[in-house]
Amino acid sequence: MNNPEKDFSPLTPSIVRALNDKLYEKRKVAALEIEKLVREFVAQNSTAQIKHVILILSQEFALSQHPHSRKGGLIGLAACSIALGKDSGLYLKELIEPVLTCFNDADSRLRYYACEALYNIVKVARGSVLPHFNVLFDGLSKLAADPDPNVKSGSELLDRLLKDIVTESNKFDLVSFIPLLRERIYSNNQYARQFIISWILVLESVPDINLLDYLPEILDGLFQILGDNSKEIRKMCEVALGEFLKEIKKNPSSVKFADMANILVIHCQASDDLIQLTAMCWMREFIQLAGRVMLPYSSGILTAVLPCLSYDDRKKSIKEVANVCNQSLMKLVIPEDDEVADEGKPGPASLPTEADQEEALPKPEGGSGGCLDASGDSNFSSTSVFMPASTERVQVTLNLDGIVQVLDCHLHDVGAGMMTRIAVLKWLYHLYIKTPRKMFRHTDSLFPILLKTLSDESDEVILKDLEVLAEIASSPAGQSEDPGSGDAPNPRSGQLEVPLPAPAKAASSGPSGTKGSMEVSPTTPTMNSYFYKFMINLLKRFSSERKLLETRGAFIIRQLCLLLNAENIFHSMADILLREEDLKFASTMVHTLNTILLTSSELFQLRNQLKDLKTPESRNLFCCLYRSWCHNPVTTVSLCFLTQNYKHAYDLIQKFGDLEVTVDFLIEVDKLVQLIECPIFTYLRLQLLDVKSNPFLIRALYGLLMLLPQSSAFQLLSHRLQCVPNPELMQAAAAAEGAKTGLGFKKASANTPIDYAELLQHFEKVQNKHLQVRHQRAARGDTLDRRGLF
Repeated sequence: MNNPEKDFSPLTPSIVRALNDKLYEKRKVAALEIEKLVREFVAQNSTAQIKHVILILSQEFALSQHPHSRKGGLIGLAACSIALGKDSGLYLKELIEPVLTCFNDADSRLRYYACEALYNIVKVARGSVLPHFNVLFDGLSKLAADPDPNVKSGSELLDRLLKDIVTESNKFDLVSFIPLLRERIYSNNQYARQFIISWILVLESVPDINLLDYLPEILDGLFQILGDNSKEIRKMCEVALGEFLKEIKKNPSSVKFADMANILVIHCQASDDLIQLTAMCWMREFIQLAGRVMLPYSSGILTAVLPCLSYDDRKKSIKEVANVCNQSLMKLVIPEDDEVADEGKPGPASLPTEADQEEALPKPEGGSGGCLDASGDSNFSSTSVFMPASTERVQVTLNLDGIVQVLDCHLHDVGAGMMTRIAVLKWLYHLYIKTPRKMFRHTDSLFPILLKTLSDESDEVILKDLEVLAEIASSPAGQSEDPGSGDAPNPRSGQLEVPLPAPAKAASSGPSGTKGSMEVSPTTPTMNSYFYKFMINLLKRFSSERKLLETRGAFIIRQLCLLLNAENIFHSMADILLREEDLKFASTMVHTLNTILLTSSELFQLRNQLKDLKTPESRNLFCCLYRSWCHNPVTTVSLCFLTQNYKHAYDLIQKFGDLEVTVDFLIEVDKLVQLIECPIFTYLRLQLLDVKSNPFLIRALYGLLMLLPQSSAFQLLSHRLQCVPNPELMQAAAAAEGAKTGLGFKKASANTPIDYAELLQHFEKVQNKHLQVRHQRAARGDTLDRRGLF
């Protein structure tokens, strides 16, 4: 209670007593007296008296320790404002501040009276209150979360009034308001969030207020509010974000895309479906509208987008939008991005954007070998106010190192979904096509995981992986003495799985000796130095993963024959297998390659080339294959059948009598007989009609027949040979061996003959090695068995 003896002039003692009264009616009477008194001062133009009255009401009443005095001060200040009318704008600071202080009062009734008083002050002042908007907004944002329903109701009335004033005015200071909005937007209170969103919607609707320029300041906060538990608030936030997106589409040239890219990257990884979907939709529009401006943020975008591509139908919408983002981003990479920066060549120009947009990209902190951490601190409240977007054109540089690190991370992630892995491989293929020179700096680090991906469970993943490996093996950019060298970072340490072998001897390529070192043998201008490394590592992987060879080996090799030169593949693999120490694997691999050669439609052209042996290249290939095919006797005979080397096939079968005939050996002979009945050997069966010209073919087939036990294959081949006309002519074969000069190899040219005697010696040498290894293995087994007895 105020001291009654204190001088409160020009307020009369009766007014003072009434202001301190606990009854509202008496305080209202006092307010009417104050209004009358102030009007007189206004008429007298007595500014000093007016200020003195306001000061007394503020200091002695509104800020008093007694609650009734505070209530009297509030109604008195409102009365002053009413009396001042339009002139109240001159005294707004003195009128508003004590009222706002009462907003923090512990008494809910007093907070309500403060809200009522401020409503009357603002109603009278109208547009004059805009210079004080920030303090009014700050006070209202607190009342919006007030637990008392009456206080909230009063604050809503004041809020609507203030919104009307802002909407009808063209003097709103948006620049000074943005820092406050950015701070308040991170409130966790539902009512405060609702208050914030309502104001954003109002400001968006005012034509003279361009809130879009300052969207980077509040976008992160909006996405956080989008995750509120209240459906009503989420809906309001959706509407606000939708309005902003419409505005962005209308005026893309004035949008600061770069300043918001990382904000979207963060929320594209949100656990809340609505936030993630909305952020992904924004990202889609940003990529399509801003174009190459988004390239510096590619690594972060891919970190967010790639996992979404493997979502199931429960998140189908997010998956579809993420797929569009991924495709659109990929299209932004162009051949000009392969221009090396240190050569002084500027990159391609971007759309208009911030001059220092690349500095806006945060430097993620992650472990060695981990994905880029694009989910840094999401609180952007400390960011300074952004200026409108610049119209100057800048150069955009593709951050290839960051992209490759993200792609490498997802390939190593065992939990990555199939569609994610496929997308990663599509990206790698696209980058090798568009930016081969820069990509080959990363090839040594990517090579091991690309080889490992061949063991993937999905055929689609393997197909894409083979496309990438084939591009690496055939790209002209990989043709260098030191491929993959450069200062590019190595996201995964590790070199190629096996060292490159020493240069091959000329004799290993056959009598012609046309091949050079193993580094380039047997490549053509379409291959590069990675091709042979690929073949070496592929065979090593087949050797270490026999299941891969059994289940996917033929599939992988057939696809490679479509993607690369089939002759090069077979020639190089034969070269490598010639030095293979694991003879059992070499035999298995030769059998696999031979089956592919004889049965796959992809090898039709290569089969025709070998069948005729018209050129030195084809004869050289035959000799190369033959030397490795010697690891498997039956496949060697089938190669001779394919190349119409019937006499040599007969000579080989004669040697079979010296070999160790096992069940597996007889099974392979059985399969060869079945194969002879297939369309691939139609020409061979037709040649049986010309007994006189093909005696060694018939003798070779009879040799196979004699090797077989009484079985279905025996019956099949026997029936075929019974169809040979004039079998008596078989007796002429011995004489024909000396008389005919072209029967051993009819197609060979005298200029480049094939030394069949040397090939036969090589066959015997290889088979002797196999025999020794089998005996050694058997001996070790016997020793272990004996040890087990004691």
